[in-house]
Amino acid sequence: MTLRGTWAQLVRTKDVDDVIHQNDEDPTAEDHHSRLSKRLSSWDLMGFGIGIVIGTGIFTLTGGQAKDNAGPAIMVSFLIAGFVAVLAAVCYAELASAVPTAGSSYTYAYTTIGEIFAWIIAWDLILEFALGAAVVARGWSGYLQHALGLPHAYFGEEDSVVNLGAVAIVAVIGTIAAIGIRESKLVTNALVVIKVSVCVFVIGVGVFFVKVANMKPYVPHSEKGPDVSGLKQPLWQWISGADPTAYGVTGVFIAAAVVFFAYSGFEAVANLGEETKDPAKDMARGLLGTLVICTTLYVLVCFVLTGMVKYTDLSTGAPISDAFSQVGLDWAGVLIDIAAIAGLTSVILVDIVAMGRIGFALCRDGLLPAQVGAIHPKFRTPARITVVTSVGVGLLAAFVPLNTLAEMVSIGTLFAFLVVAIAVIVLRRTRPRMKRPFRAPQVPLLPIVSALSCIALMTNLAIETWLRFLVWLALGLVVYAAYGRQHSKLARSGANARDSANV
Repeated sequence: MTLRGTWAQLVRTKDVDDVIHQNDEDPTAEDHHSRLSKRLSSWDLMGFGIGIVIGTGIFTLTGGQAKDNAGPAIMVSFLIAGFVAVLAAVCYAELASAVPTAGSSYTYAYTTIGEIFAWIIAWDLILEFALGAAVVARGWSGYLQHALGLPHAYFGEEDSVVNLGAVAIVAVIGTIAAIGIRESKLVTNALVVIKVSVCVFVIGVGVFFVKVANMKPYVPHSEKGPDVSGLKQPLWQWISGADPTAYGVTGVFIAAAVVFFAYSGFEAVANLGEETKDPAKDMARGLLGTLVICTTLYVLVCFVLTGMVKYTDLSTGAPISDAFSQVGLDWAGVLIDIAAIAGLTSVILVDIVAMGRIGFALCRDGLLPAQVGAIHPKFRTPARITVVTSVGVGLLAAFVPLNTLAEMVSIGTLFAFLVVAIAVIVLRRTRPRMKRPFRAPQVPLLPIVSALSCIALMTNLAIETWLRFLVWLALGLVVYAAYGRQHSKLARSGANARDSANV
């Protein structure tokens, strides 16, 4: 086969109309894969979104980044990160409402820029959600150890032989995710009510202890930062040769890149398109509503936190509960611990649910074995792939300290957002008459700004994070070459590159 023919196979695309109608009932179709149940409303989608977004970020990142990089201007850092997330959400909303599918950005790439890029995105999303779930599971175990005084060797992060607490929570949450989307919805919504209530409590009570003096200077003067070199330095620093700095405007943007982790995962809502009652309306409401609520809570918590305690005195491990202790409200720490446990539990649940839907989409398209992604006849969920991914998350959470890999969640998320922005522009050109219940404004300007914003934040991540990310993608290409390329439905149907995109 010629090089041109090989490239044509790699960039073959799916027809958008086929994607839209692939979940329609067709009892006569021999290759009918089955369908997911439509049980979710816009409020349920916001529940899932808030469930995955509000977690480790609000309970840990606020203190560390305020203390080390941004000072009281950590509020601005969260606004910057939230702005980038909202731009991506607008792009997601257009695609998710027009093409409601379990694959989200994977399917969007499949219909616009080609199969190989779609596979890379799916592989990237699996990394993002699996790593995020494993990190959060270990954090959940740590909170449990602190609350109950359990042995560090089996529940703590340090000196842990095997993290039994993390394994236990993944097993429970994985079972709930496999049983059904209705059960997942009920559990997630209950946990969201708990942690949002406690966030409101933190804001409502903490505001009475805010001192203006603690917030001066609002943007601390720039100063020489720690000497970070080699693979641990941010990519932009390595390219520019600039000296490391802390605080100032640079510190605010560095903090924004780090706290972006606090927004990661909201795109999991787009994976629930096939299970949404009215995706044309509910997808946009669910995605944008999630970010508006979470950004508001984040900024207000940051305001209270840096107003209660001088930023130089903030705890980097448990900043919120420690701030209340410093002002004499030790009893509030109990409520905050409850919120942390509830918040982390819901993050794990939505991560695992999202992985199951991505795996289901890959199996349906033939890029992975169809049997693995089959819908359970009783639960109406992709139970097998959910169990498989849960086992993988459990193994990671049991044995691997993942603190050094946490940035990979951000780089995976930003990479997916970049592809979605490109997909909006491409589909506007290739399918201008496609029905779009929600249309992103100012196209192509808004998607271009979204893509550039993602790239800008990605350059603030460490070189070693980029290298790990590239290794993971290389492994994914091996899997695609060994199985997916020959077994995809497009390959079996003999579809040529761009044929379906130009219908």
